Amino acid sequence: QVQFVESGGGLVQPGGSLRLSCRASGSIFSIDAMGWYRQAPGKQRELVAAITKVGNKNYADSVKGRFTISRDNAKNTVYLQMNSLKPEDTAVYYCNRVEVITGHALDAWGQGTLVTVSS
Repeated sequence: QVQFVESGGGLVQPGGSLRLSCRASGSIFSIDAMGWYRQAPGKQRELVAAITKVGNKNYADSVKGRFTISRDNAKNTVYLQMNSLKPEDTAVYYCNRVEVITGHALDAWGQGTLVTVSS
């Protein structure tokens, strides 16, 4: 099992930006695909961005062109740069290892980090 600690959330106005960070424990980080998920109030958790071990990236249509996922294997950390934020981006954001075919998370969830987009 790998454990995750997410940070960087907060309150931001529509159109603003935030950068989320997720530090993973365990030495297997560099060989796994990683993903950012989010869960909005009353909705199911969804995968919004994923990055493979070689740096290939995929995004949900709802965030394409606005969010950028990246990783630093030396720091066991994955990032999510979020620009042009919208109220509908409000959610708790989580990271996890991701199974690239299904998009399913592979480990237990961390505490997440809350992003609130509101004026």
